[in-house]
Amino acid sequence: QVQLVESGGGLVHAGGSLRLSCAAPGRTFSSYAMGWFRQAPGKEREFVAAIRWSIGTTYYADSVKGRFTISRDNAKNTGYLQMNSLKPEDTAAYYCAASRRVIVVTRSDEYDYWGRGTQVTVSS
Repeated sequence: QVQLVESGGGLVHAGGSLRLSCAAPGRTFSSYAMGWFRQAPGKEREFVAAIRWSIGTTYYADSVKGRFTISRDNAKNTGYLQMNSLKPEDTAAYYCAASRRVIVVTRSDEYDYWGRGTQVTVSS
């Protein structure tokens, strides 16, 4: 079992920035893919971004491309989601996910491990 711990959510004005972190204490992500998903009230969970840890390939939803950046720090075994130019429609609970078996990174059902989520609220 891999426990994922997210941090970095909060309240920010439109146009502001936040950086989310995802760590797995005692684990390394070297053979994993890590993804970020979000879920707003009354909506389905949606893909935001993903990274294949070993090779660094990144993927983004069209809605965040150019504004969000996913990255990883091998030394800290931590993944990050830098969110810039935030919009009110980015308001959601953000979840970190990881798996060794991910083929289609945009599919939430391909991830085995999930964090509890961190709330991001963007005011207009």
